[in-house]
Amino acid sequence: MTETIQIVVADDHPLLREGVAHTLDSQPDMEVVGQGASADEAVHLAQELLPDLILLDINMPGSGLEAARAISATCPVTRIVMLTVSEEEEDLLAALKAGAQGYILKGVPARELVRILHAVCDGESYVTPALAASMLREMTGSAPGARPAADPWNELTERERQILEEVANGLSNKEIGHQLMLSEKTVKHYMTNILQKLQVRNRVEAALLAQKRSTMA
Repeated sequence: MTETIQIVVADDHPLLREGVAHTLDSQPDMEVVGQGASADEAVHLAQELLPDLILLDINMPGSGLEAARAISATCPVTRIVMLTVSEEEEDLLAALKAGAQGYILKGVPARELVRILHAVCDGESYVTPALAASMLREMTGSAPGARPAADPWNELTERERQILEEVANGLSNKEIGHQLMLSEKTVKHYMTNILQKLQVRNRVEAALLAQKRSTMA
């Protein structure tokens, strides 16, 4: 039997917060165990309840980014997802640096939100695709009109490209293994090679490169 995913939702807009909580509570394997309206409340709930996931609004009183830093430092078992209206590149990068494993824009369809949270709970990372291009430019330091560097994609084997494309589609290692008839351990081994070849730090950056590649194809 699947264990219930315990979630805390922190947002200073009651209507939105309660709507998100209702959506998640209606899932058979999710339970909202706490709600907060400020950074202080979010940190307190995280430390008191140690939920599997916590959703934070960046612009709530006390700053969701400050809450993310505190929760990341004191509650490493809790995975952090920012649910925000901010499309600012600086906020995205600051959130990931603060320890967030997900960055979702408000207005995402309920079914998509549930899918993303399941993926994050399974150890994946997620960034709203609309922000991928700007983050990629920040990552690579590229400027408009700059001469493109050698394409690291050419270093990947066909199998590694297949796996990276599925990562960009939001699949977990387990799901990728099932789809490609590989063990989860083998997929993890491939991912290690992929990160090294692409010279990126994590799955999010690798997925962003794959998404950028697909838009250029």
